[in-house]
Amino acid sequence: MVAPVRPTAKARYPLTAIESYLRWRRADGTALDPWIRTHERLGAEILAAAPESQTMTGTVAEWEGWTGLALPESGDYVIPDGLSVLRVDRDADLGLYREPNVWMRHR
Repeated sequence: MVAPVRPTAKARYPLTAIESYLRWRRADGTALDPWIRTHERLGAEILAAAPESQTMTGTVAEWEGWTGLALPESGDYVIPDGLSVLRVDRDADLGLYREPNVWMRHR
Protein backbone atom coordinates (compact mmCIF):
# COMPACT_ATOMS: atom_id res chain seq x y z
CA MET A 1 0.00 0.00 0.00
CA VAL A 2 1.27 3.49 -0.87
CA ALA A 3 -0.15 6.41 1.09
CA PRO A 4 0.56 10.08 1.75
CA VAL A 5 1.59 10.70 5.36
CA ARG A 6 1.34 14.07 7.11
CA PRO A 7 4.49 14.63 9.17
CA THR A 8 2.95 15.88 12.42
CA ALA A 9 5.97 17.68 13.90
CA LYS A 10 6.75 19.51 10.63
CA ALA A 11 4.57 22.39 11.89
CA ARG A 12 7.42 23.29 14.26
CA TYR A 13 9.63 23.89 11.19
CA PRO A 14 7.40 25.53 8.54
CA LEU A 15 10.33 27.33 6.89
CA THR A 16 12.25 24.09 6.29
CA ALA A 17 11.74 22.29 2.99
CA ILE A 18 10.09 18.90 3.35
CA GLU A 19 13.02 17.26 1.54
CA SER A 20 15.43 18.52 4.23
CA TYR A 21 13.04 17.71 7.05
CA LEU A 22 12.83 14.07 5.92
CA ARG A 23 16.61 13.68 6.28
CA TRP A 24 16.51 14.66 9.95
CA ARG A 25 17.11 11.64 12.18
CA ARG A 26 17.42 11.03 15.90
CA ALA A 27 20.60 9.64 17.46
CA ASP A 28 19.19 6.10 17.15
CA GLY A 29 18.78 6.56 13.38
CA THR A 30 14.98 6.77 13.38
CA ALA A 31 13.03 9.62 11.83
CA LEU A 32 12.81 12.80 13.88
CA ASP A 33 9.12 13.14 13.04
CA PRO A 34 7.03 10.91 15.34
CA TRP A 35 4.37 10.01 12.75
CA ILE A 36 6.95 9.15 10.07
CA ARG A 37 8.82 7.16 12.72
CA THR A 38 5.63 5.25 13.60
CA HIS A 39 5.14 4.27 9.96
CA GLU A 40 8.79 3.23 9.64
CA ARG A 41 8.49 1.04 12.74
CA LEU A 42 5.55 -0.67 11.04
CA GLY A 43 7.79 -1.47 8.08
CA ALA A 44 7.00 1.46 5.80
CA GLU A 45 9.63 3.18 3.71
CA ILE A 46 9.77 6.74 2.48
CA LEU A 47 9.32 6.88 -1.27
CA ALA A 48 9.35 10.62 -1.91
CA ALA A 49 8.49 14.01 -0.58
CA ALA A 50 5.31 15.58 -1.88
CA PRO A 51 6.03 19.28 -1.37
CA GLU A 52 2.64 20.42 -2.67
CA SER A 53 0.31 17.50 -2.04
CA GLN A 54 -2.54 19.75 -0.97
CA THR A 55 -3.28 23.26 -2.18
CA MET A 56 -5.76 25.46 -0.36
CA THR A 57 -6.84 28.90 -1.50
CA GLY A 58 -9.07 31.55 0.00
CA THR A 59 -9.58 35.26 0.21
CA VAL A 60 -7.47 37.28 2.60
CA ALA A 61 -10.51 37.69 4.87
CA GLU A 62 -11.11 33.93 4.85
CA TRP A 63 -7.48 33.22 5.78
CA GLU A 64 -7.63 35.83 8.56
CA GLY A 65 -10.72 34.06 9.92
CA TRP A 66 -9.27 30.57 9.57
CA THR A 67 -5.91 31.44 11.14
CA GLY A 68 -6.91 34.15 13.62
CA LEU A 69 -4.08 36.28 12.22
CA ALA A 70 -4.08 39.76 10.74
CA LEU A 71 -2.55 39.59 7.26
CA PRO A 72 -1.91 43.29 6.62
CA GLU A 73 0.33 43.06 3.56
CA SER A 74 1.41 40.72 0.79
CA GLY A 75 4.05 38.17 1.71
CA ASP A 76 4.64 34.85 3.42
CA TYR A 77 3.17 34.10 6.84
CA VAL A 78 3.77 31.31 9.36
CA ILE A 79 0.31 30.06 10.31
CA PRO A 80 -0.78 28.00 13.32
CA ASP A 81 -0.13 24.28 12.72
CA GLY A 82 0.95 24.95 9.14
CA LEU A 83 3.59 22.67 7.65
CA SER A 84 4.67 25.44 5.28
CA VAL A 85 3.98 29.13 4.90
CA LEU A 86 0.86 30.88 3.68
CA ARG A 87 1.53 33.13 0.68
CA VAL A 88 -0.71 36.22 0.68
CA ASP A 89 -1.31 38.49 -2.31
CA ARG A 90 -3.40 41.43 -1.10
CA ASP A 91 -3.80 42.91 -4.60
CA ALA A 92 -5.36 39.67 -5.84
CA ASP A 93 -7.20 39.15 -2.51
CA LEU A 94 -5.73 35.65 -2.39
CA GLY A 95 -4.11 33.43 0.20
CA LEU A 96 -2.38 30.30 -1.09
CA TYR A 97 -1.20 27.47 1.15
CA ARG A 98 0.56 24.38 -0.16
CA GLU A 99 0.94 21.59 2.36
CA PRO A 100 3.69 19.01 2.04
CA ASN A 101 3.25 15.34 2.76
CA VAL A 102 5.38 12.23 2.39
CA TRP A 103 4.69 9.26 0.13
CA MET A 104 5.32 6.05 2.07
CA ARG A 105 4.96 2.41 1.10
CA HIS A 106 3.85 -0.23 3.55
CA ARG A 107 4.85 -3.77 2.71
